[in-house]
Amino acid sequence: MQIKLVASDLDGTIIDKNNKISPKNFTAIKKLHDKNVKFVICTGKSYSISKKICDKFEAQYGIFGNGNQIVDLKNGKEIWSKQISNDDLKFIITFAKSYNFHTHIYLSSEVVSEKLSYLDLRNYRLKNLNSSDEIRYRLVPNILKYVESKKTTAFSVVVSSSKNNLKEFEKVLELNKNISYTYIRKRGMYRDEIIGKDYEYLNITAEGVNKDVALSQLEQILGISKNSTLAIGDNINDIEMVKNSGIGVAVFDSYNDLKEVATYTTKSSTSDGAFSEAIEKFVR
Repeated sequence: MQIKLVASDLDGTIIDKNNKISPKNFTAIKKLHDKNVKFVICTGKSYSISKKICDKFEAQYGIFGNGNQIVDLKNGKEIWSKQISNDDLKFIITFAKSYNFHTHIYLSSEVVSEKLSYLDLRNYRLKNLNSSDEIRYRLVPNILKYVESKKTTAFSVVVSSSKNNLKEFEKVLELNKNISYTYIRKRGMYRDEIIGKDYEYLNITAEGVNKDVALSQLEQILGISKNSTLAIGDNINDIEMVKNSGIGVAVFDSYNDLKEVATYTTKSSTSDGAFSEAIEKFVR
């Protein structure tokens, strides 16, 4: 099987939990370019937050917001996107507030929050390293009133808690068929070391949005089959992408749920170049 496209997650896959990148990974990315293998970044972060790091890796394409936007990184133009409507955005935020959960939203060039506390705080602390100059962090007194007054749509909403109590909120979200979500744990071995905190969050998007759906869209555009794609990740939101690609790779320190569906699990950790190991093994 000849690999023609490599799709990789960022955090926990190419970048370790301390925001370090193994030099081996840059060598592996150069190999992809030398062999004319397409390289696409697939991340839960927005394009504006991830632009600098994508430029550093010289990726040709980017799938952002867990699949709500595809960007041609050679010219910065959006190829495809799907956003949460204003009505659905108000639905999510209204109920999140009733549970006293922390909420922040991703717009095209803004992160809007009432207070930087969880994933939004992590991204803010990393913004000078990985973000474009255009990204703004807007703090508002009341996020619900803000989206009502601006009539805004959003690429995604993140609802966070440190109390291990988001499962009840999932039942509320399931009442709305226009949205979908992924539950992520940042506890124990997956603790967020950038902000020094254990928490969990729900990444909420429009219905039908995930990394695998967006990757399929891009494969069709490029005329590349799933059998010719290698997908690599570490987290729950990488499961479908890894499971459905020709070769699906889980890094050594990934979630067990992902390892169960992967073709291969690396022997190297993320810090020691797990991404590089996968490229050396499967890209000829």
